[in-house]
Amino acid sequence: MQIFYSPDILSNTIPQQVQLGEEESAHCVRVLRKKIGDTIQITDGRGGLFEAIVNNNDPKKCLVTIVTASGVLPQKPFRLHVAVAPTKNTDRFEWFLEKATEIGITEITPIICEHSERTVLRTDRLQKVLISAMKQSLNLHLPLLNEPVKLADFLKREFAGQKFIGYVEEKQEVLLNELYQKGSDCVILIGPEGDFSKDELEKAKRTGFETISLGNSRLRTETAALVATMTINLLND
Repeated sequence: MQIFYSPDILSNTIPQQVQLGEEESAHCVRVLRKKIGDTIQITDGRGGLFEAIVNNNDPKKCLVTIVTASGVLPQKPFRLHVAVAPTKNTDRFEWFLEKATEIGITEITPIICEHSERTVLRTDRLQKVLISAMKQSLNLHLPLLNEPVKLADFLKREFAGQKFIGYVEEKQEVLLNELYQKGSDCVILIGPEGDFSKDELEKAKRTGFETISLGNSRLRTETAALVATMTINLLND
């Protein structure tokens, strides 16, 4: 099933007219060659799936009319927030975003740490990766992508649920799946390739983060973040 994305859909208003964004319009008209009168499927990124009719096949501003609410994919009963240091190779970070969206993640925050090799990100590009992965996987819930923030500032925020930090410089004895309580909201910190500094670790622990292990292997940043995402989802299945 080919799905388009529009965040502007009012779920309780049918019929309604919606204009697709420029990229979605181009994909609909130029790539898939949809014509006036054709039926397409659209998601609002909040779990809703809708059937729409193409009214205007302009490749820059395609207009459609929502005619049916096809269904709603319920949100998972837990919130998973992964705060992860961006990798030096942007492709590897995008790979994590894609796979985490397919598996199921609620929120992602890029964190800038003392040992970070990358401190600047194009979140507009990353947002496109999330949208593409959501549509491809039929997940229908678009994760929230936050702007990059320094770890020290991130630690000042209030978080509901459990809080974990993956730290590899010293061997951790307790696995994530041993501490996590099924159904709980959680936030997980994953550091850069050079790991968190000892000072960062201590600050995180003082704000309530528990150190955890993700297994015996020494994992790359993006792999560790994905393992954490997969672990929480599997424990909740």
